[in-house]
Amino acid sequence: MKIRSARPRRVGQFLFVEIITDNDIRGFGESGAWGHLEASEAALQKYCDYLIGQDPRRIERHWQIMHRFAHFNGAAVGGAISAVDIALWDIKAKSYNAPLYDVLGGAVRDKLRVYAHVYAKTVDEVADFAREKAQEGFTALGHLNPFLDEPEDQPYFLGQSGLVEMGMETVRRCREAAGPNVDLMLELHRRLTPAEAIAFAREAAEYRPGWLEDPIRPENIDAMAEVAAKSPVPIATGERYFNIYQFKMAIERRALSFARVSVGVCGGITGALKVAAIAEANDVKVAPHNPISPIGVAACSAIGFARDNVHIQEYPTGYDNMVLESTPELLGQAVVDGRFTIEHGFMQRIDDRKGLGIELRDDAEEIRPPITRAVSMRRHLDGGVVDQ
Repeated sequence: MKIRSARPRRVGQFLFVEIITDNDIRGFGESGAWGHLEASEAALQKYCDYLIGQDPRRIERHWQIMHRFAHFNGAAVGGAISAVDIALWDIKAKSYNAPLYDVLGGAVRDKLRVYAHVYAKTVDEVADFAREKAQEGFTALGHLNPFLDEPEDQPYFLGQSGLVEMGMETVRRCREAAGPNVDLMLELHRRLTPAEAIAFAREAAEYRPGWLEDPIRPENIDAMAEVAAKSPVPIATGERYFNIYQFKMAIERRALSFARVSVGVCGGITGALKVAAIAEANDVKVAPHNPISPIGVAACSAIGFARDNVHIQEYPTGYDNMVLESTPELLGQAVVDGRFTIEHGFMQRIDDRKGLGIELRDDAEEIRPPITRAVSMRRHLDGGVVDQ
């Protein structure tokens, strides 16, 4: 079996790759470098050119070559490698007429716990959406930002005391709205300094959050380890790590309890499997990160069904066309064929699907023409910039 064609496909806010073999098996993958899709697409085109005539089943070999041929790396390149890797695994599973999790070792569970997204600009909206998602049957809510998804054109200022108070009000309202048995996965979007993160974590622990995700910028692993050591709430991070070595360092320094592996950035299925093995050996749980399309969800869920130390799966309900709004529909559902079945907060395993079980539609580009995320950041009241 050889690869006959390979091409990037820009669809709405997503970047896919479509790879076709000489026996007409089509594989799909997705880059998760959503902030820099133009750069990721350029790298992806380069890898597509390399793949023509290659045997798609030699996945580990291709993974090593793509990572090491020039020794330049990063999130955009990692996204391109990830897209290719996911598509090659899709092809391999389809060649065996099997679901992808079977090729990865077989299913360890019958259903996979997921969490829905909550987007909102006010505390009232956050509480309303939290109540709505809980009523839909989700047992965990994520992308739950205690500091809100406020407009970027609104100048920002809060001192540490006001910041902690604002976050606590949001968490308190969400706990009241969702009830005592729903896990609140708090997404802090790198907003805080280490000192602020520790102060907030100590206050928020009263409401039993499931985790604090990226409370500070993730580049400084030692600083994240300091926060983790002093926080009574578990820390989740890793969504912006683009290689296995970053995860190794973070896990060894005990900077996290939940490894937020972006299957669309860390090196695809192959990269995620390597990270899951490192995590398992260190009693760390994996929680795949996926703010992208159902292709990405399918790749993550294959890991979730095939690896015992996967804790929960992100299920993005909202942010369609980059609008910060919660929806009942899975992000990107309109551009794919195939759906997931969610019952009482769990994704049901479907054994008769082949490969990823999700196909990109031929007319996807017509349904969602490509859109680009412009460079912008929210301004601080003092004229500086704010992570949000």
